[in-house]
Amino acid sequence: MTLLDPALWSGRIFTGRWSAGAAGALEVTEPATGAVLGSVGAAGAEDVAKAAAVAAQAQRDWAARPHAERAAVLRRAGALFEEHAEEISGWIVREAGSIPPKASFELQVAAGECYEAAALPSLPHGQVLPSGEPRWSLARRRPAGVVGVISPFNFPLILSIRSVAPALALGNAVLLKPDPRTAVCGGVALARIFEEAGLPEGVLHVLPGGPEAGRAVVSAPEVRVVSFTGSTAAGRRIGEECGRLLKRAHLELGGNNALIVLPGADVARAASAGAWGAFLHQGQICMTSGRHLVHESLHDEYVAALADKAEHLPVGDPATGRVALGPIIDERQLSRVHSLVTGSVEAGARLAAGGTYEGLFYRPTVLAEVTPQMPAYAEEVFGPVAPVVPFATVEEAIALARDTEYGLSLGILGDVGAAMRIADAVPTGLVHINDQTVNDEPNIPFGGMGASGTGSRLGGPEANIEAFTETQWVTVRPEIAPHPF
Repeated sequence: MTLLDPALWSGRIFTGRWSAGAAGALEVTEPATGAVLGSVGAAGAEDVAKAAAVAAQAQRDWAARPHAERAAVLRRAGALFEEHAEEISGWIVREAGSIPPKASFELQVAAGECYEAAALPSLPHGQVLPSGEPRWSLARRRPAGVVGVISPFNFPLILSIRSVAPALALGNAVLLKPDPRTAVCGGVALARIFEEAGLPEGVLHVLPGGPEAGRAVVSAPEVRVVSFTGSTAAGRRIGEECGRLLKRAHLELGGNNALIVLPGADVARAASAGAWGAFLHQGQICMTSGRHLVHESLHDEYVAALADKAEHLPVGDPATGRVALGPIIDERQLSRVHSLVTGSVEAGARLAAGGTYEGLFYRPTVLAEVTPQMPAYAEEVFGPVAPVVPFATVEEAIALARDTEYGLSLGILGDVGAAMRIADAVPTGLVHINDQTVNDEPNIPFGGMGASGTGSRLGGPEANIEAFTETQWVTVRPEIAPHPF
């Protein structure tokens, strides 16, 4: 039996055991071909409520386990991701439309997230505080309880595991609601990995479903922390609801990231970096290089080089051929991408490359003669589109980079001294000097500012402990304290 044998999970949700969901089943569709790959169970609000109650009960026992036992489960999970990498990678390719190298990267990061999380249980979880009273005064970190994780379709494995692994390692139970479009590689795979790794029953629940399931995860009284990755619009709604319910929300949202090419930069290398940042996974990445700001001395040469790259990148089914870009996830998203491109061309942009599609396969697109008011520049496209805008001075580049509600990632190519000035002046969660905007590692603090989210709440031991635990003050006296009452 393989790890992801459909006989185990077909038409089912996971609540420590596999069972039918109250909302029926969801088809698992391959965007490249339209083929139905199988079905997963669909969770309704009733399923989420039951799972939350079970998770709250199971969490208490899980948190009380020796820290070494929790760490061992996470280490086994990391090893299982490596052992079953080829099988899970195949699902990422077919279900998410990913090229194989991107799928392999997801497996590498997933294993790394588990290994990093395995170190969390043995880290110091508190401080000794000075006190004006004759007593010991301590601050210690305690598990938050039940954590709700809502993950998207674009990097389904990474964007699930990077919350699930540290939350489990720190003694929490987890309700995971993966995007229904990638419920196998973003949900079922995690359930099976942790099932095989020996996680106690009821500590992890995987609940694919639509908006009803997501709302139920957020509103369940047992859920004390919600970790959401997705659009800014949805994140605002979740943040508002969590605020009303006095819950913590960790929101990793959209981006419209600038890639700045400074005077004197190597244009061939800059265009290669720009193509990777703009076209990787069809541009369906929150860190995508969505605004290419190029010094006027290099602008025309950069546009030509980037357009040449775009024209020669093969697009097609990543499961059957060696391609650089696979399909857009669905018709709705493709329609939005194309409308932003055509709207910009109608507003005066020049189509230097791309702008066409067959089925869900959208050609990598370069737009020149762009102004900041054009829709493909002003909005997050979430597609393989690179709008290019010239600038004359470093100060103008800073002003252009800052002119957005988002603040996720910034790439700066060229002179390091000028890049340092820009990095200091542009509010953003991530800065990459002499690299493009799409970067991630399991051990780094990740998050954005402004409309990109609530800051670096995930990644790295400090951020993870802050994200998934609560602080408790404890005092100890040698004998009962005397009081005047």
